[in-house]
Amino acid sequence: MVNVPSLQASSAANKGENALPLGPSGLKETRTTRTVQPGVTLTRIVRGAKDPALRWTVEVAVPGGDTSPDPDSPPTVLKDGPSADEWAGELERDGFRPRVEQVTTPEVADYAGGTLGWRVRVGSFTSQSAAKSERERLKAAGYKGTVVYTGWDGDVTAEGPWRLDVLTVDPGRFRGSLRASYGADLENIETTSELAQEAGAVAAVNAGYFVFDPDAGAPGDPAGTGVYDGRLLSEPVGGRPSLVVHADGRGTEITRYTWEGRAVGGDSSLRLTGLNRVPGLIRNCGGSADDTPTSLPLHDVTCTNDDELVAFTPHYGQRTPQGEGLEAVLDAEDRVVELRSPRGGPLPENGSSVQATGRRVAELTDLAVIGESLRVETALLDPRGRRIEPVPGTHVLNGGPELVRGGRIHVTPATDGMVRRDDPSFYYGWAHKRNPRTFAGVDAKGRTVLVTAHGRTADALGLSVLESAEVARTLGLRDAVSLDGGGSTTMVVDGAVLTTPSDATDERSVGDALLIMPRGD
Repeated sequence: MVNVPSLQASSAANKGENALPLGPSGLKETRTTRTVQPGVTLTRIVRGAKDPALRWTVEVAVPGGDTSPDPDSPPTVLKDGPSADEWAGELERDGFRPRVEQVTTPEVADYAGGTLGWRVRVGSFTSQSAAKSERERLKAAGYKGTVVYTGWDGDVTAEGPWRLDVLTVDPGRFRGSLRASYGADLENIETTSELAQEAGAVAAVNAGYFVFDPDAGAPGDPAGTGVYDGRLLSEPVGGRPSLVVHADGRGTEITRYTWEGRAVGGDSSLRLTGLNRVPGLIRNCGGSADDTPTSLPLHDVTCTNDDELVAFTPHYGQRTPQGEGLEAVLDAEDRVVELRSPRGGPLPENGSSVQATGRRVAELTDLAVIGESLRVETALLDPRGRRIEPVPGTHVLNGGPELVRGGRIHVTPATDGMVRRDDPSFYYGWAHKRNPRTFAGVDAKGRTVLVTAHGRTADALGLSVLESAEVARTLGLRDAVSLDGGGSTTMVVDGAVLTTPSDATDERSVGDALLIMPRGD
């Protein structure tokens, strides 16, 4: 059940130049605003109304499509034109009435767009239940399919509705603090509302991408940059964008970090390949040059590497990952107290470790000596390669793609690994289609703005990635970045969940959240 706090301060229709660029111009749009605490406002935006032209249908999935346990993993649905026609012919012979539709996507900053492929759909229904019945009939005939609402397609003629919630933090009046939280430990997932409640936050949104599938690493582990109160606990993914916030709400920015890390013993050192993650598994890729299949970012893909050196801090969890290799266990004074093989197990109080796999085992064996010091040194690097040492009160959360840069729409899915040349269905489902979205940024007045868009219902269509950018710019954001979305999208205010969960299992547990704390925290 979704509990929405009353918004009583002001309510107004908006049909002017600042109306959201969604659907035809002239749609009714209401904005209702209230003060959450001094310097923090919550605005609910509702645009358009239920469109009678929109229908429920069944989008037939390609046999042998993606089997990821992630509910947001887009099914494989697009084919080339001749193959789609052939597929539709098979459906017709089995007694169905399919239609083949070409899918084109708009150009963005680093991707030319154009035709993604052709989809095959069956049926057009006024109710979701009727579409589900047709899907069962298809299933009985040996086909796979997903029930979808045509309002999620991204058609600019759709009349809505759209529902967005916007938190604005004005540093000139804000006396609370901004904080990122991952909960009890990095190897842990909790709902955004649980993270908010545990910390005593007045408001929160879900934050960065994280490991969802145990086969991809430790669930909850940030899949990209993670800095919490000045501590670098998760390494960047190949220069993908990050959201940087500070406790006082000032200086929020979007930037692209890389990193460097070393294990230092005596006069020698070794290059680290990871931080607080399962060795050999690089979620979203963007790691070392010898990672497979790529060293470039590749969203929702887990790259692999048999030869890694990964450091673990006390924040990781109760036990480090188990497996073949070697682990140098360090006490709170960075002295080697144990060499474990196979690796994995508990750490001393306030202790840490370095794990080696494959060819890196021999290197760590030579470096780590029981009773001797072994320091782990890490640093973020800015786009110019300069070392950045985050200070207490600084939090950095991973995201992508960029949405707005310098007040202009600047969407970067190719750079950030959302474009798969051999799998257009991924871009179609993840970026082109409307989904629940969470994004954040900073406006020209230096205010931090956090936005969630409801989606995947007939009462809230959601946003495409490009629409997210257009909305961000309309809301006045100078720079903006997409955070994790889909079933992860959640906003909590005063203990109430504002967003309608799109997962069948209700509010999703996530890796971390961005919290707005009360004054005096």
